[in-house]
Amino acid sequence: MLAGGVGSRFWPASTPGRPKQLLSLASDEPLIVDTVNRALGLVPEERIRILASDRLTELILEVLPSLGREAFMVEPQARGTAPVLAWAAWEIAKIDPAAVIVSLHADHIIKPITAYLQLLRDAADLAQETGRLFAVSVPPNRPETGYGYIEPGERLDAPAGVQAFTVAAFHEKPDTETARRYVTEGHFWNSGIFVWTAAAFLGEVRKVAPEIGDLLPLIDDESSEAFFAQVPSATVDVAVLERSARVASVTATFDWDDVGSWEDLTRSREADASGNVVVGLGHVVEGESNVIYTEGSTVVTFGVNGLVVVQSGDITLVSTTERAPDLKRLLEQLPASVREPTTPGGTD
Repeated sequence: MLAGGVGSRFWPASTPGRPKQLLSLASDEPLIVDTVNRALGLVPEERIRILASDRLTELILEVLPSLGREAFMVEPQARGTAPVLAWAAWEIAKIDPAAVIVSLHADHIIKPITAYLQLLRDAADLAQETGRLFAVSVPPNRPETGYGYIEPGERLDAPAGVQAFTVAAFHEKPDTETARRYVTEGHFWNSGIFVWTAAAFLGEVRKVAPEIGDLLPLIDDESSEAFFAQVPSATVDVAVLERSARVASVTATFDWDDVGSWEDLTRSREADASGNVVVGLGHVVEGESNVIYTEGSTVVTFGVNGLVVVQSGDITLVSTTERAPDLKRLLEQLPASVREPTTPGGTD
């Protein structure tokens, strides 16, 4: 379970002191709690591994104390998803090279859980049978520019109800025109959920990403710190999956969302008859299509439409649903004392 990152587009509630996966954006529980609860439908608690920095490990343990420290693989340095997943596979292969690894992100929104669990079980069976690396693809319902895309190749044999195919190509996040073309051409969103055996993944890392694979013995010869000190930063998509001829996909039979900014709460939370989403002590009067998120104080809007209002600690953000995805640019222009507050929702 990949649990790094901050999620700056959810500022001021999300900061280095409390990253996005610790926010209750899909339910009354933090996103990472929802993710772990779903994973428990696949494996017992002792077979969950959370990949995170030392700082985030402490924060996650506060909301998931039952997991214990043995559930965490603490990254010595941030090097991207390719090195950390290779490290995880290396350690798991020592226990069982044929073990199936399901790689999840800690901040996805998924429902219904039954369809999700069944597809992952089917993908695990296919990974064992074929030795391929499987990505979960999602049928798009809009030309989204915030996701990567998967171009489908040849159909593969799969259990009844499962659509499986080879991956012809991965495409990075597109502009709007290109996203429209991808949807028209039948491309899928890349969910970032992956399923493979430890042996198959390590074999492909050694074959197509020797800059990572050749350094893996350092983990045993010296330490994981030595490996991370020398390995280059890379995403698993670019370093491994885009180079491999062994990548395939199964198509999601469930609703999936990588909620990326405040206006996306209109998809993950129930809206009222006027399209307003309110989380916490908020009231919208004579307004439409507003997003209100408050962690203590009461927020009231009157006669406004299309606003995002977020109250966290001593900070209140007011923006529009149109501009909310651009919060990274806002943060670049704010002083550090505002960007990373020392009140709830900020750093200690």
